[in-house]
Amino acid sequence: MDLAAGFPATTRDGWRALALAVLRKSGVEAATPEQALGALTYDGVPIAPLYDASDLPPVPPFDRGSARAGWDVRQRHAVPDPEAVLTDLENGVTSLWLVAGDGAIPVVELPRVLKDVLLDLAPIVLDAGPHTREAAEALFALAGDTPLTGNLGASALDDSGVELAARCVTGHPGLRAITVDATPYHDAGASDGEELGCSIALGVAALRALTGAGLSVEQAFGQLEFRYSATDDQFATIAKLRAARKLWARVAEVCGGGSQDAYAQVQHVVTSSAMMTARDPWVNMLRTTVACFAAGIGGADAVTVQPFDAAVRPPDAFSRRIARNTQALLLEEAGAGRVADPAGGSWYVERRTADLAARAWEWFQEIEAAGGIRAAAGKVAGRVAATRARRAADIAHRRLPITGVSEFPDPAERPLRRPAAPKPPAGATTSVQPPGTAAERGTGLPVVRYAAEFEALRELADAQPERPKVFLATIGPAAAHTARAAFAANLFQAGGLAVESAGPGADAERIAAAFAASGAAVACLCSTDKLYAEHAEEVAAALRRAGARRVWLAGKGSHPGVDACLFAGCDALDVLRTTFRDLEVTA
Repeated sequence: MDLAAGFPATTRDGWRALALAVLRKSGVEAATPEQALGALTYDGVPIAPLYDASDLPPVPPFDRGSARAGWDVRQRHAVPDPEAVLTDLENGVTSLWLVAGDGAIPVVELPRVLKDVLLDLAPIVLDAGPHTREAAEALFALAGDTPLTGNLGASALDDSGVELAARCVTGHPGLRAITVDATPYHDAGASDGEELGCSIALGVAALRALTGAGLSVEQAFGQLEFRYSATDDQFATIAKLRAARKLWARVAEVCGGGSQDAYAQVQHVVTSSAMMTARDPWVNMLRTTVACFAAGIGGADAVTVQPFDAAVRPPDAFSRRIARNTQALLLEEAGAGRVADPAGGSWYVERRTADLAARAWEWFQEIEAAGGIRAAAGKVAGRVAATRARRAADIAHRRLPITGVSEFPDPAERPLRRPAAPKPPAGATTSVQPPGTAAERGTGLPVVRYAAEFEALRELADAQPERPKVFLATIGPAAAHTARAAFAANLFQAGGLAVESAGPGADAERIAAAFAASGAAVACLCSTDKLYAEHAEEVAAALRRAGARRVWLAGKGSHPGVDACLFAGCDALDVLRTTFRDLEVTA
């Protein structure tokens, strides 16, 4: 049965003509609809408004990942809490990621934490940085003759990692020694292509070190596990993981591995630390759900969902339960792990995967030309800093909105706190740390959270004896001023500022009197362009006489007495910082 029978044939050129006609009726002038509706990622990958079969690139087998029933549900623990570990394992977690050493689980506490864990059933992944050898020895001693699985979390860029890899090959064939951790690059603000390129450069450096120490190429490949970040941009994450396998398959091909499964990339995917918010942290449940879904659909072998309160505090029983149940629902209820590469064949996903892989490979080649990942540290830091600055500008202008923080903040929100916890064992700490091996975080790259700048202003506003206030000088009836008043209120509240409205009416003296009674020192005019033309100058002058230090206008246009405008796409952080200075609010 031909479902398209009876319908006229369509072409991309025909769509372009129709789309341009609609755009021009809307006042948008562009040479092509792609120019008006398309976008570029931070890697320069074009995102088109329409895809068809002509966009499909050749699809190598390693794009798709391995056929499997679900993925490994991996929970992270950085506090020595044996009860929490067992609760996770009894309720759906299938492997443990243990952060050991300074600021986490003391290495001497590992036997107590793992006392009742069946090590032949539960893979253990260590993350111990400079304490890796010590932590690995503790794990070996605890296991005895029990065969271990998981990953020791070592770096192949130091001698201990190479030695542990050789030990795993000879004595623990189900255990990997090396984590190729790309999350520090993501958490420093790198683009997807930069994260991928750096990960492949790290992986190649690891292969050189391992084969140089006597391991065969196949053994060296078998000792590596890659760690990537997943964000709430689901298609970007799906394409990134698929592209990562494509890139590593190319490395395997060059090394003589071809398409053998032994050379396939093993991926541990962690929901992004950078995207997490401390304000309105409940939204993090949505962010991590989408990120986990994307990781599974993208073919991850293991997934860690960070607890929703990870940006604020160490997780408690409730937040750990939500984190593991997020995966349980996606696996058991949604069936997200039952199909290998469900996004495969999508014109959009395939094209985005191929384009991203090409950009990442170019970046990897630049790193290699500079002498490898260590020699290119300065080059990497500079490029990541440039991307970080571009993203920061997009966040400041709210082109990348952060729900609950830069958009739709809750002015009555009470910041998430936890009652004082019992004193931890000697040597332990409950500090919150982002995921990632300490060894790779020693590169000097910063750790950023996208919401941090807005949240810092919220904290400053919260710390004042009385919440700083901005007066909304609403002009005309409610129907005229409501839209722009709501916009202005949303912007100011994103910085923790209170707002008070004049209400309907256009009398300048009445508005000025309400301003004076409010106790505010900054005002913002809110109305339509037509009413601004009639009343903005008069109202601004009255506000000045009443003591306004600055008068904003919601919208665009130049009017006497108005200092500046705020509008969709303006630098919201600059508006807020300027307002804080005008209100004489300082840290």
